Amino acid sequence: MRFSVLTPTYNRGYIIEQLYDSLCRQTFRDFEWVVVDDGSTDNTEEVMQRLMARDRFFPIVYHKQPNGGKHRAWNRGVELASGEMIFGCDSDDYLTDDALETANRVELSVPETEKVNFAGVCGLKAYRDASEVGSTFVDAEYMDITHLERIQNHILGDKSEVIYTAVWKKYKFHEFNGENFLTEATALNRMAADGLKMRYFNKVIKVIEYLPDGLSSDPLGRFAANPKGWALYICQQIQHGLLHGHKKWESITNYYDRCNGTIGLRGVARNLRMSPLRVKMIAFLTARYWKFKKSI
Repeated sequence: MRFSVLTPTYNRGYIIEQLYDSLCRQTFRDFEWVVVDDGSTDNTEEVMQRLMARDRFFPIVYHKQPNGGKHRAWNRGVELASGEMIFGCDSDDYLTDDALETANRVELSVPETEKVNFAGVCGLKAYRDASEVGSTFVDAEYMDITHLERIQNHILGDKSEVIYTAVWKKYKFHEFNGENFLTEATALNRMAADGLKMRYFNKVIKVIEYLPDGLSSDPLGRFAANPKGWALYICQQIQHGLLHGHKKWESITNYYDRCNGTIGLRGVARNLRMSPLRVKMIAFLTARYWKFKKSI
């Protein structure tokens, strides 16, 4: 199997069929669809059973598990995947008709001797009005860089990663007890920190919509409710030089302000791998800095 299209889902029985329809339109046909149902309480299971009963050219692997968050559903999907590469697609998104054909062509353009240095390939996302998500490079067909080098190369916003299954199995998401959210960037950062590049290309392969019931709603609230995962992300950003100067202090202060009431100063300091005194000092000086800025 060339590709596994992996879809973690939760209570998306009302919309998941649009993704299925886009898979039926694919011009490249060597793939499977792996759906991990993260404890849905709606009619998702019934919808999936109906779709699996249809005559189609691709296999569907459907697995339902207790609710534990998208990252846990993703980790389970990686275990179930039979494809050489994993193309992630959320249940409220869908693929362009030539998405898999394009990903296959771009991946084949990477020299065989160089593939050991790559995590995979990465295309663009677009909104339903056809406007592209974020920004990207120009004047080149491809750009071979790590995920951590995106910002300095002006590749901003969400993109559509297609990553080797063997790589995903090595870099699964951390799972913290009692937490049900972890940003995808934490896994991509670890791949990049080990030097694995992505071949970025300028073509839309996924169409998205940020729905009110999605993970993109109230991101700070989700981070604050999952303090260990949020701290992991902040520590990675600091370690790899993506947060420095006043932005670093603002992130630490924001974490302290949001989480101090639930896990206390010692918990905040432990998660951020800092001393309590340093956390308090940064929070105090950041507050003074913004008070001064507002006064001038």
